[in-house]
Amino acid sequence: MKLVILGRDGVINAAPATYVDAPENWEPLPGSLEAIARLHRHGYRVVIVTHQPAVAQGALRMETLNRIHARMLDLVRHKGGEIEAIFVCPHGPDSRCRCRPPLPGLFEELADRLKINLSGVATMVASAEGRAAASAAGAQPVRLAAEASGTAPAFSSLAQFADALVTGRLALH
Repeated sequence: MKLVILGRDGVINAAPATYVDAPENWEPLPGSLEAIARLHRHGYRVVIVTHQPAVAQGALRMETLNRIHARMLDLVRHKGGEIEAIFVCPHGPDSRCRCRPPLPGLFEELADRLKINLSGVATMVASAEGRAAASAAGAQPVRLAAEASGTAPAFSSLAQFADALVTGRLALH
């Protein structure tokens, strides 16, 4: 079975100005849920990585974050998709944790828990730091951007990325 790793904020939902503070305030980007469902139907395991420093700052409770993710999972399932796992870094910028980008700890934890090698695994995250973390862990990052500059392939949306994956137009090494 194939695997794809997705960031949450900026990939599945719009990047919030600060953080998503309640389940009812989590809104998917147009076409993102359908893209996850399409990946699932084509045999991809979909895993989410997300960094939520508002937890460390005390602005967001882990219980609330879990309810936000439950809403996301419900909406994805309603479209016929499935998310296998969600990996969260709840630490703030001063924590020196290994799971905070650009360090690869969150990706390494994912690989360890799922007992997989991340070599060549397509990974779409919204930040350059997230792409650096994915790359450091051996995954193949792609950019969420309208322009095609830079070294990583770029796509304007999760839907476009999913289409490239399932049709074989995205060459992975």
